[in-house]
Amino acid sequence: MTQTSDVILARMMALHPKIIDLTLDRVWRLLEALGNPQDALPPVIHLAGTNGKGSTQAMIRAGFEGMGKSVHAYTSPHLARFHERIRLAGTLISEAYLSEVLDECYAKNGGETITYFEITTVAGLLAFSRTAADYTLLEVGLGGRLDATNVIIPEVSVITPISIDHEQFLGNTLAKIAGEKAGIIKRGVPVVVGPQPEEAMNVIEATAAGLGAPLIAYGQHWHVYEERGRLIFQDEAGLLDLPLPALLGAHQVQNAGAALAVLRHLGADEAACEAAMADAEWSARMQRLKSGPMMDAAPMAELWLDGGHNAAAGLALADVLAGLPKRPTHLICGMLNTKDVTGYMTPLAAQAESLIAISIPDEVNTLPAEETEAAAKEVGLDATSADSAMDALKAIVADDPQARVLICGSLYLAGYILREHG
Repeated sequence: MTQTSDVILARMMALHPKIIDLTLDRVWRLLEALGNPQDALPPVIHLAGTNGKGSTQAMIRAGFEGMGKSVHAYTSPHLARFHERIRLAGTLISEAYLSEVLDECYAKNGGETITYFEITTVAGLLAFSRTAADYTLLEVGLGGRLDATNVIIPEVSVITPISIDHEQFLGNTLAKIAGEKAGIIKRGVPVVVGPQPEEAMNVIEATAAGLGAPLIAYGQHWHVYEERGRLIFQDEAGLLDLPLPALLGAHQVQNAGAALAVLRHLGADEAACEAAMADAEWSARMQRLKSGPMMDAAPMAELWLDGGHNAAAGLALADVLAGLPKRPTHLICGMLNTKDVTGYMTPLAAQAESLIAISIPDEVNTLPAEETEAAAKEVGLDATSADSAMDALKAIVADDPQARVLICGSLYLAGYILREHG
């Protein structure tokens, strides 16, 4: 009897004691045992960066699909179901095929040590290699240089904005983190670069120069900005006047610029670029919740969900909230204990009436609600705690039935909400 993907994934968790252990040796070993599927992928666009990878990828995919192209896409982490990580020629991988490739990878691994992310990434590459498509979009999981996706020679590399995050794995300075992200740059392969702090850009430029990789960089080779409610993009091929991205927020204009730079480099026409703006969808990035148990509990409220979790994401989120029509805004926040909680919350303090802290259900690395509450109070937020997101929501709408409520702080919390209340 074929085992379900959940059972196989649970077995894979036991193959390595640590969740994150950055090296490529185990990945190369398993790929070799499987006949090197990474060498049989449709042309790859490889994306690294601290913020904006998923949104940029979503816009690139929408653009290609607007041209009638079929696209594989690999993302992580998933929100509600693992299957979200592997999109085959535009469609989420089926349960039967996911179980098949996971089982094959598990068997070929022969009980050797390998992390969950490594073996599941290899399973994704295996599925991509066996399914026809025009392009493959690969999103880095963590860092770049030693990430399990860094086993291909892409058509284009992409580095979205870099900021401080995952210091315990990537280093505690922008230069060190940029060095890890720039590890996806390959000899002679063009690299599209989004807006960067100078310290990070210096590292990217030096890495690209050393490898003879042509730069396609924001502020040098392309420009993007909003003007009169439109997105204006300009590169050496000319100017595009497009609708603003379907994904909300001023930061999405910059992500859109990187997506357009990739599409234009690969020959996309204006219609494809318009599709990239109009048709992109990306869950838990200022996603408006319109149905489900939470909306049933608060039918007059305006309910939003966002999975951003670092200081740069907090700034971007505050900017989005500032641009929305005025309405009392309340946060329901759960975070991981590995994140810069103060850095995330500080910009949000000016945009929210209150914050209710919760612990992320079923997450071993959750920051306890009381600690999240204390951090919120330190940055000036009126903060309390609740036992669950639903309890927090009911408390908010009891006082203000028409409140704007934003559930935020972690992709893991966002995934829980979409699974349980979506």
